[in-house]
Amino acid sequence: MFFPDSLTSTCRALRRAALDTSRFSRLLAALALVHVLIHAGPATAADFQGRVLDDAGKPLAGALVTVWSAAGDVKQTVYTAADGSYAIRTPFSGKLQVRARAHKFQDEKQPVAANDGAVNELSFQLSPFPNAQALSDSLTASAHLACVKWPDADTRAAFISQCNYCHQIGNQLTRIPKAVSGWELTIARMEGYGALLTTGQASTIAERLTAGLNGKPVQAMQKYTASDELSRAKIYEWHVGDPMTFVHDTDVGHDDKLYGTDEGHDLVWVLDRKTGVIERFPQPDIDLPEGGLFAAMQLPLGVFTGKHGPHSLAQGEDGRFWITNALSSKLMSFDPVTHKYEVYSFDESLLYPHTIRIDREGVVWFTAAVSNKVVRFDPKTNSKTVIQLPHDGFFHWLGDTVTPVALKFFGWLWPKKNLPARLSAHRFTQGRMFANLPYGIDVNPKDGSIWYAKLFANKLGRIDPKTLAIVEYDTPLGGPRRPRFDKDGILWIPAFDESALMRFDPTTGKFENYQLPVLAPGEYETPYALNVHPQTGEIWITSNMSDRVLRFDPRNKTFIAYPSPTRVTWLRDMVFTKDGQVCSSSSNLPAYGIEDGRDAFFCLDPIGGETDRKAISAAAAK
Repeated sequence: MFFPDSLTSTCRALRRAALDTSRFSRLLAALALVHVLIHAGPATAADFQGRVLDDAGKPLAGALVTVWSAAGDVKQTVYTAADGSYAIRTPFSGKLQVRARAHKFQDEKQPVAANDGAVNELSFQLSPFPNAQALSDSLTASAHLACVKWPDADTRAAFISQCNYCHQIGNQLTRIPKAVSGWELTIARMEGYGALLTTGQASTIAERLTAGLNGKPVQAMQKYTASDELSRAKIYEWHVGDPMTFVHDTDVGHDDKLYGTDEGHDLVWVLDRKTGVIERFPQPDIDLPEGGLFAAMQLPLGVFTGKHGPHSLAQGEDGRFWITNALSSKLMSFDPVTHKYEVYSFDESLLYPHTIRIDREGVVWFTAAVSNKVVRFDPKTNSKTVIQLPHDGFFHWLGDTVTPVALKFFGWLWPKKNLPARLSAHRFTQGRMFANLPYGIDVNPKDGSIWYAKLFANKLGRIDPKTLAIVEYDTPLGGPRRPRFDKDGILWIPAFDESALMRFDPTTGKFENYQLPVLAPGEYETPYALNVHPQTGEIWITSNMSDRVLRFDPRNKTFIAYPSPTRVTWLRDMVFTKDGQVCSSSSNLPAYGIEDGRDAFFCLDPIGGETDRKAISAAAAK
């Protein structure tokens, strides 16, 4: 459903897209125009207000009230206040669905023929779940995985690091009871996705998952806190693609649109938040097999059907987006006006280009995760500098050196057989510690230095942008993933393996650690990424095991948790829009494991709910 007052500008944009020389692009533009004309509706909004109560008539604070568009592909959510009240203003019209959801209670969903231009009074009285199994089925993945008992800290850490990095385990899709042999097959398939486990770890993990995920109701004592800040917020979700879509990263353009890289299908998706129009722009073909340089690996079946694997993106001052392509080892630029791509090639030993950032001189920097390198690319001169990072030991050197050769050889002879993983030395030596895996990267605003995080080696590294000299630091916690600097030059790092946030001061070399809040004892979080709000300095963190977003205030060292309206929410890089929203892509792999069955662009407005309340109150007073 689209904002009707933007129909004219939307049509103009679609007509411009129709001028593309590609017949397919013209067809897509025409179909999108028809969709706009059908669903635009009258220039009014559907407002709702009411209360959410429990079965005894008491108010439920922090309950989620969600409104779906008539087409069911867009939804907006607010939270109830302490008195159970809510108010939400949507651009939707026609036959809508409104749902109330609260912890320990059954959802209530009501179909509504929206009274356009007037406030629709709609209240809910929720009933508790009828039995322990129904309640257990509603709990987050973190509750179910807390039932898995690990024999030692190292096996637990290996499981968190290697089995949770691209999707939830413990959700309804993945917690189906299996025999040990069934889990062993799953783990073997995950090796094709890049999981690095020793033979002993794989065997133990299969045994423990069989015992822990046994289908019995979970007796979890999860507790949600409904703060005043929660009642001020609003969440927007726009479905994108199909059940096999994999929108890895999202960035905000200078035009305030959201741009998302579909790593599985070699696409860039573009969302205009004002109109709701979503466009797709395929990347140019390349003379590589499906899976690109990783054709030897099985890769996620049905999801990775492309050759480039666009992963991360960042926009330069000239408006071009720079995109790392993980499977083809290509760097691409994408012009959001002309929709044209340019391709820049590197040696095939540069494997899995990953996170990308742009420094204050306009120079592009990105990590090459599998080959333990960082690349410097200057768009002004098209000059490339590949920086070999320290190997940190013999086995790391062995992995960095042999992996490119093994992928090329086995991809040529035996594609999609996972032989590079099955024959790798990591299975009987160090497991995940066999690789360095430089992952996240960022630019220090104080001196322009480049900092990267080695996910498996548990290190931070600093690159001097002029001399390219490197200094590395050991992190106190495991799994440093995608760090970000604040405006004062402090580096904030998500500790993925240990459910924590790290603060690092480059001037003193000192770390501070903060444990993330969990919903119940024994649970853990998987903070994939974070970002620092440019005005408030607050740290926004993905909390992907419990379907939440965390907000950390460095001044008083407190957290606020925002539950997601969608079960199996898995967020990636976080970015900020001009109007103050924090956005990401929700892309559990596979997308059909998400409650809605599809990926989504996801935005959280910290004051959107409060704005809706005031707008509806003002309209009612007229």
